[in-house]
Amino acid sequence: MVSPFQRDGSRAEHARRGSLRQLNPPVRAEEALLVSRIAAGDRLAFRDLAERHAPALGRYIARMLGSSAEVEDIHQETLLRLWTQADRWRPEIAALSTWLHRIAHNLCIDHLRRASRLVGEPEDGEIESLANGVSGPVREVGDADPDHALGQHRLGDQLRDALATLPERQRSALILCHYQGLSNRDAAEVLDVSVDALESLLARARRKLRLLLADVTS
Repeated sequence: MVSPFQRDGSRAEHARRGSLRQLNPPVRAEEALLVSRIAAGDRLAFRDLAERHAPALGRYIARMLGSSAEVEDIHQETLLRLWTQADRWRPEIAALSTWLHRIAHNLCIDHLRRASRLVGEPEDGEIESLANGVSGPVREVGDADPDHALGQHRLGDQLRDALATLPERQRSALILCHYQGLSNRDAAEVLDVSVDALESLLARARRKLRLLLADVTS
């Protein structure tokens, strides 16, 4: 994972994405077959894909909303759309994961705009990822020294506050690219913007987070 405070142009990152592109065709072909079966009413195919994509979708929705009740409702609605709208996915246009993230994103934004608020927070154990570029969940701090543990808690509070201040699309761009692991192209597809616009959103979000977290991470 690339740090959210860096442009993702490294040789290693390009190699990683190249490997993903090589894996995508057979995966997409398999998922296209399963989705066609879902469109025909195959519940086993639906269960297979729902179990495959539900964890990542749940994490994304939780980071966008923060309320457990609302997260569960929108999570279920996203998976329901896979069942009821399977024939709308176009594998030649976007990966299934991208399509599902876009559904989840739109449902989250609709909810946030209805509620006129933006309050989510990262999962427990992951609060440092956006601040320091750690890939995946950070380790538990139960055996850490008290000063280090206190620093992590204070950073978590600051990060939650900082993320809550980001405009919807900036926040979504960071979550999609640096938590969900989507490429810039796929994240742009989810947000329905160009890749250049996505990179602009990321740059503005990073600048704002740097300013907001400067005192905590210094």
